[in-house]
Amino acid sequence: MSSSNPATQKLMAMCLDGKTGKVRWSHEVTDGYQHDDRSNLASPSPCTDGNLVYFFYGTSVLVAYDFTGKEVWKRDLGKDYGNFGTQWTYSSSPVLDNERLYIQVLQRNQAFEFHGLQKGDPNGKNESYILALEQDGEGNLAASAPQRGPGRVAGSFSTPVFHTHNGRRLMLISGGDTLTCHDAASGKELWRMVSYNPSRIGHWRHVPSPVAGDGIALLCAPKKEPVYGLKLDATGTVEPAWTSESKEVSSDVSTPLFYQGNFYVLDSDRKALACVEPKTGKVLWRGEFPTRVKIEASPTGADGKIYAIDFMGNVFVVKAGTAGFEIVHQATFGQEGATATNNDKICRACVVVANGNLYIRAQDRLYCVGK
Repeated sequence: MSSSNPATQKLMAMCLDGKTGKVRWSHEVTDGYQHDDRSNLASPSPCTDGNLVYFFYGTSVLVAYDFTGKEVWKRDLGKDYGNFGTQWTYSSSPVLDNERLYIQVLQRNQAFEFHGLQKGDPNGKNESYILALEQDGEGNLAASAPQRGPGRVAGSFSTPVFHTHNGRRLMLISGGDTLTCHDAASGKELWRMVSYNPSRIGHWRHVPSPVAGDGIALLCAPKKEPVYGLKLDATGTVEPAWTSESKEVSSDVSTPLFYQGNFYVLDSDRKALACVEPKTGKVLWRGEFPTRVKIEASPTGADGKIYAIDFMGNVFVVKAGTAGFEIVHQATFGQEGATATNNDKICRACVVVANGNLYIRAQDRLYCVGK
């Protein structure tokens, strides 16, 4: 797991025993803690291919460890491609697919000042890009697929999503006012959605990752705007197959879930979850969670249930399926005395399922729930 130490201003890479919680190894990777007061520079999640674990940080440092904690290689992408030009803390996670490691950097066009810090390359225009790195132990660049082009506004904090449709491996990229679909192997753009921001609002940023299922890709526009469904077999510039009513289905932060044939969209501001039919966008049901604070962590599906955690560490378990919104269980894992206005004490990590257990990351500890 990625973590940070505010006392030393260091970013950490850690390995915990899945059964006992004991720390097997821990390394200080790089200096840094925060660029803003909403999150820290350890926001991206690590990933593994079963041999190496890849950690990436908002400082642009990328490092690979083996399972014993030995460093295999390390790179600073900022030295190769410039400082990140995102308004808030960079938080796109690295993704492994078909023996490649993908890094997404969708950023503002020009360098700017934010909270007294220089963001982006001060010597020129920021380029948005996707890197595909071969897992050869050296971190060599295998392919680069620049994204978007003229007219980009706000940056994106989403993560690339890979999906196989009709025998073809696809890569979905959300941000820059649109959703694009690419051939995963080459990065070639296959189609793009018309802009969801026709008025060119310049201060928007994009957070949720796309999600795909039943032949449909789902994109969430920011700031209580609609959710869009697009056909995966489209070509060129395409219109949505359907558009939600934003007051009924919307997500500003949480990535939706495709589970057991349906989309589940969590609205953090309204604390509501909606079950949506993929082909039509029909809302099968919608319900509100009994909480006064936001739920920005993405929903998790497992064992016929949907799991969601709010800012204060309250976990809600909802029955999956089309019958209706039903909370079957709830429990609190929050820290006593925490407040929803203290960003260091807010729960934003989604519930993780592994080896038949639930792993719940609260403000200052990790819980394992299972047999």
